[in-house]
Amino acid sequence: MTHPDPVDLTARLVRCPSVTPQEGGALTLLEGVLRDAGFTCTRVDRGGIANLFARFGPKGHPRSFGFNGHTDVVPVGQAADWSVDPFGAEIRDGHLWGRGATDMKSAVAAFVAAAICFARETPPDGAIILAITGDEEGAGRDGTRALLDWMADNDEAMTDCLVGEPTCPDRLGEMIKIGRRGSMTAYITATGVQGHAAYPHRAKNPLPVLVRLLDRLASHKLDEGTAHFDASTLALTTIDTGNPANNVIPAAATATVNIRFNDAHTSASLSDWLRGLAAEVSNGTGTTLDLRIEVSGESFITPPGPLSDLVSAAVQAETGVVPVLSTSGGTSDARFIRNHCPVVEFGLVGKTMHQVDERVEVAQITALAAIYRRILGDYFDRPSGASM
Repeated sequence: MTHPDPVDLTARLVRCPSVTPQEGGALTLLEGVLRDAGFTCTRVDRGGIANLFARFGPKGHPRSFGFNGHTDVVPVGQAADWSVDPFGAEIRDGHLWGRGATDMKSAVAAFVAAAICFARETPPDGAIILAITGDEEGAGRDGTRALLDWMADNDEAMTDCLVGEPTCPDRLGEMIKIGRRGSMTAYITATGVQGHAAYPHRAKNPLPVLVRLLDRLASHKLDEGTAHFDASTLALTTIDTGNPANNVIPAAATATVNIRFNDAHTSASLSDWLRGLAAEVSNGTGTTLDLRIEVSGESFITPPGPLSDLVSAAVQAETGVVPVLSTSGGTSDARFIRNHCPVVEFGLVGKTMHQVDERVEVAQITALAAIYRRILGDYFDRPSGASM
């Protein structure tokens, strides 16, 4: 019986125009491939988002290795700027080209191929679970969250999970993500009283108060970093008044601040700090500072240990590279899984993700499938009942 070719499967997935929230045929393709290989498959669609749960092996086994990934992709931008068809999956110069080739249809294809190969050749003492979403690049409300909610309602569980996001800066094998910084955005509105610029005493200008607050924020060092995280960062991303006139003091102005924070903070502690500072700056000025805060995720870490050791050993065995354990980068769906089971991330070199002419080295796809196959083999080779 032939096994799926991860390169061919990647190409077939890239040809599916699955720009969030469109399924584009990608999950339908995977469901067919996995079902034909003996996996139990369930579509877990919610809120107009397509998701797929697939399991090989018994339900509820205490040794259930999970993989999480996504088939949705970001828009192509201007198609005319591409040198290839963004959904053509053309192979040239040793690369497979197309939107999602790096982020992250190759990793999905590699794990599917590895899981099918392993299940056919060495039926595991346990279960292999794939939780594939179509909403990682979007709001994230009805993607991996929906899968985890469905799993909880149906007594399905992963005991350990690998997320296939691109993790390597320059060379396959050089980095594993064992955690991520938290992310939150504060939308600040300063409100005063509009007036004529020649009579500022008759107005209450919101701009000086807003600028004072922003200066306090921008010049504040949140921390020096922690054992596994770099220092937290705060970035001013926009300041707007919407005022085209040079002789009018505006009634209101807005600004946006993004914070990426490590495990020295929580979104709650940072929200309290932001609101407290805003109240201090605006006190007695006659200008109000209102904050609306959105939290994308809390910081988290899976401490170095059995799971990261397992993945590291497989990476080193297949590539000869000793990976660094990192918490760098933005957010990923690992932020949802971390409350379900231990989770780490490992995938391709991410240099071209989200770019025009996104592409992946064909050899990397094959190598990644081999790494994933080894991870499964090493995981299930442990004596039954051994702790991960």
